Amino acid sequence: MQILSPELLKNIFKAQKESSLFGKWITLKNIENLFLKYQEAFEIKHLGFSEQERPIYKLKIGKGKKKILLWSQMHGNESTGTKALFDIFNCFSNCSENEFKIILKECTLVFIPMLNPDGSQAYTRVNANNVDLNRDAVNRVAKESNLLRDTLEEFNPQFCFNLHDQRTIFGVEGTKNPATISFLAPSEEETRALTKGRIQTMDVIVAMNRLLQKLIPDFVGRYTDEFYPTATGDNFQKLGYNTILIESGHFPDDYQREIAREHTFYAIIQGLYHIATSDNFNDYESYFTIPNNTKIFYDVIHRYSISKEDVAYQYIDEIMNDQLVSKLNKVDEKDLKLKFGHNEIVFESKKH
Repeated sequence: MQILSPELLKNIFKAQKESSLFGKWITLKNIENLFLKYQEAFEIKHLGFSEQERPIYKLKIGKGKKKILLWSQMHGNESTGTKALFDIFNCFSNCSENEFKIILKECTLVFIPMLNPDGSQAYTRVNANNVDLNRDAVNRVAKESNLLRDTLEEFNPQFCFNLHDQRTIFGVEGTKNPATISFLAPSEEETRALTKGRIQTMDVIVAMNRLLQKLIPDFVGRYTDEFYPTATGDNFQKLGYNTILIESGHFPDDYQREIAREHTFYAIIQGLYHIATSDNFNDYESYFTIPNNTKIFYDVIHRYSISKEDVAYQYIDEIMNDQLVSKLNKVDEKDLKLKFGHNEIVFESKKH
């Protein structure tokens, strides 16, 4: 298992980060013009339209036998993976490092950088018809779900990367750290059996985790593998397409998800390189040593001398006057000794 040099990746990211993309609200308008600069390196095609007739694109690169499908923003308000993909597009367009040449020689890559442009515009999890695309893998009532499934079946990938964001509530079990990146090898059915496909998926996650532990040790979690009968990853895994879920989360003071973006970039590049350079995908045991995600955080906690008077707050994001605004909302008022705040304010006592 070859783990890439953290210093090499840091230098590449610094040089290739797509500076025009910043923050959490990333829309089709932000990315559409960027496709122009990738026309020489990538094959770019229009897959179809969203429910509100916004175009959905795919980019293809590489000539290898190992096929990999990656998609982002099936939840419109989860954009960290999208930013990381455009950083990766810059790498494949501009980088001469041998690691990228190996990936493109051994693999054929297809990217759908924004599956849900309607939800992205409205900054919502769901599409324009209030459908959660990540729970629409069976009925496929949404146009976007059918475009993804059609792409999957036509391309027939060996591995898939399903890119999401997770809430700031998640921490790494056994630590006081937020889960900046979390991984999941989805279950294929309720018993969560270790099938050949899940083992292969876990193997790739093990490689990504080994890199990240050199960069952000103890900030990586493992997402619950409870089986969801209608979920995309679970069903793709069941159909024989090894699906790696990456959940980009919080890092201290990183509410714009720029540090999470960087480490999502590192994880994906390591995953692609590992697939490109491996023939056997059976090194899975240490997947289970990745600590579980656990719900231990609030965005803000007001602490009082009487702990049962503690108050917890979470940010709620909404679009106001064409701007993304985050507002604090009180969510809990009880003894919070076993919880942590990304920000904590200590008071002597409540005034009654």
